[in-house]
Order: sequence, then C-alpha cells, then structure tokens
Amino acid sequence: MSTVEMEVFSNAQLIIMTFLMFLGGEVLTSLLALQFMKLKRTKDPKIANTQSDDNLDQIELGVINLSVVLENDQKSLEGHHHHHHQNQDQDLITINSKNIAFENILASIVVCYLLLVHFLGSTLIYTYFEIISNAKKVLREKGLNLATFSIFTTVSTFANCGFIPTNENMMIFKKNSGLLLIIIPQVLLGNTLYPACLRCFMWLLHKTTKRPELKYILKNPKVLGYDHLFTSLHSKSLAVTVAGFVAVQFSVFGVLEWNSEATSGMSGYQKVVGSLFQVVNSRHSGESVFDLSLISPAMIVIFVIMMYLPPYTCFLPTEDAKTSSTEADEAETATDRKRNIISYLFFSQLTYLAIFIILVCIAEREKLKEDPLNFSLLNIVVEVISAYRNVGFSMGYSCKRQIKANESCKDASYGFAGKWSNKGKLILIVVMFFGRLKKFNLESHKVWRMQ
Repeated sequence: MSTVEMEVFSNAQLIIMTFLMFLGGEVLTSLLALQFMKLKRTKDPKIANTQSDDNLDQIELGVINLSVVLENDQKSLEGHHHHHHQNQDQDLITINSKNIAFENILASIVVCYLLLVHFLGSTLIYTYFEIISNAKKVLREKGLNLATFSIFTTVSTFANCGFIPTNENMMIFKKNSGLLLIIIPQVLLGNTLYPACLRCFMWLLHKTTKRPELKYILKNPKVLGYDHLFTSLHSKSLAVTVAGFVAVQFSVFGVLEWNSEATSGMSGYQKVVGSLFQVVNSRHSGESVFDLSLISPAMIVIFVIMMYLPPYTCFLPTEDAKTSSTEADEAETATDRKRNIISYLFFSQLTYLAIFIILVCIAEREKLKEDPLNFSLLNIVVEVISAYRNVGFSMGYSCKRQIKANESCKDASYGFAGKWSNKGKLILIVVMFFGRLKKFNLESHKVWRMQ
C-alpha cells in the first residue's frame, strides 16, 4: 500500500526495496518452512542415536542412492503399521531419513523455479524496452534505470507486492500490450497458479531426467508437508478455478467498462489486453492499468470479492474433497486437544475485517463527514480488503471529488491510504500484518455456529 510517490526513490533505494520484496515473497518464505521441517527431522534423537554422522550427512546432501530406497518404499509404507512394536521406531527413522533427502530435492527444485522465473521475466521486460522505443522513452524521461526497472518489476510482480517504480503504476503503459502480456504470467506464477506450475515444472524435470525421486514426490506430494505442493487432481482443479475466475471477471469487465472513461483512447486490442491484465491482478499483486476510481461500483464489488478469496481457492471433485475433509477433521481433532479456553474467544477472519473497517471509520470520522466522496465506505472497504490480502489495489484520492474545495489540496499518485490520518494508517498496518499471518488463526472460529 503506497503512501508516497514511487519516483521519489533513488536507484539505490529501489534496489534495496527489490531485495526486501524478494525476501518477503511467498515462494522464498516457503523454503524456510522446508528448512525448519528438515531441521526438526534431523534433530530427532531417534535418528541421531541410530545413524552415524557420515550416513546422516549423505542423507542431508541427497547423495544416497534413493533409487534403491524407492523400489521398496511403497512396501515399507504399506507394511509399516503391521510390524512388531520393536521395529516401529526403526521404520519411522527410515521414513524420516528419506523425507530429509526428498526435502533437499524439493528445495532445490523450488530454488530453480524461483531463479528461472525471475531471470526470464527480467530478461523479457528488458528486451521489450530495448525494442519498443516509446516505452523506453518513458523510463528515460522519468530518470529510471532500465535494468533496475526490469528486475524491480519482475520481483514485485512475482512476490505480489504491486509496486512499480513509476508514479502512475502500470497506467502509463496501458497501451503497451506486449509489456502487459509479459507481466501477466508472472502474477500467476508467483501466487494463484504457483502449486499447479510447480507441479508442472517437476513433471517436466521428471520426464527429462527420469529420476525416481521426482516420481515419488509427484505421487506422494503430501508426505513432505509442503503446503504449496498439491496432488495432480488438486492442481488441475486449481488451474480450472483460476481460469474460471479470470473469465468471469473479464466478461463482466468487458460489458461494464468497454466504453467507459477508464478505457477511453485505447484500441480494441489494447482494451482486451488491459482488461485481462486488470482482472488477473485483482486476486493478487494489485498492479493497475486503469484508474479504479473511474470503474463502476459493481465491478469494484467483484474485485473486493476476488481479493477476499484465498489464493488457492478451488472447486475440488467429490472424492478429493472428501479426502481433504477427512484429513482436515483429523488435524482439527488433534489440534482441539491442545487448545485452551482463550482460543475459543477468537472470531472468524471476516469478523475481524468488519472490526477493522469499523475502527478505520472511527479514526477517519471527520473526513467521512467533510469529504464523503473520497472517504466513502466502499473506498475504505476496498483499501482494507486489499491490505488484508496484500493485493495493493487502491481507489486513490482526487481533489476534484472534494465537496468543499481546498486550494492547498494537490493530487498525488499514491494510494488512498496516503490521505488517511496516522491512526488510520496504523490500523491498516495491523491489517496487513494480520493478513500475512492469518494462517495461524484460520481455525480459531470453529466454535461459532451460525444457524
């Protein structure tokens, strides 16, 4: 959520922001979870006491011959519960040791995926600006370094931050359809389609290398506990759902905004690509080619719904849904035993959002009275939901919408939150942190029954 104009930052500051966005990306932070799981398995005293240090080092480095292990893996897993009591601990140690090696392989694949997308994305953007002179002229007039812009945009898009080094975000490039088509896949690869694309990437590696370890991971994605690695059916369902959401938004946006003020001056092809770019960014990333304040309220409400939906929302077929539900129930039962009385006082995520919106309205109550067109309830809802899901969409602020004209007012290109009071901004900061850490509180409202 931008509260200052982006062009005030120097090239060095943009590089620092790029580094911070890269570190905070969902894909990179998911690698930490893999490392923590590996450390937990490595520090298991049962493993430490029964395996030599040399053997353990080989397992950690993935040097052991996993093809031999994999040949008997299925038999080992099926017969695990039928072994005698004295062999159960040894079986568990073996499984944990193999999982450590698989986690190393998976981590390497994720790193390759991460670096490959960033390299290709930055290269394509850089090449586009070198070829298209009018686009490069924009950067030259703004004093932006082309290499920094290319890397910054790729990192920001893939990490779903929504920052662009220009004050106008992507609106200044709304007629550069080629650039928009380069960026659209990066939005999907870094968030809503990440599990499906990761599985596809692993499948391609397996077909190329024929390594049995990759085949095992693809067939048993839940064994490693990596939240972003789905089954084949789940990945296909996710891809279809994402495409469905995009198609619905694109259709509605085309009907409502084709001849609107927001798309004026654009050719038919530019409108199609621009509309596709806008609706893809509504789930995450939040980069804009259109001024959201010029878009119809009905479309804004659809954007709010899309922003609220979790990135991996999908419609699962019955059998897989039942399996997921059973596993969730088992996990919930185990978790319920550890809960204390305080956890039952927590509300649902939607309830907390309503509370945050109310708090913002209280903090900005004077501006709601004095400047109702800018500080409307819909604008505040968009800002809060966008902050909660870390999307970055903003309705902006316009001095022309002021009922009581203020001569000292100056239009700025940063987001609507930039005009909020310090109290309102602090609440929005809390909302953003709450959105990033929401997974730790997703199950807290189960005790509430709405009938």
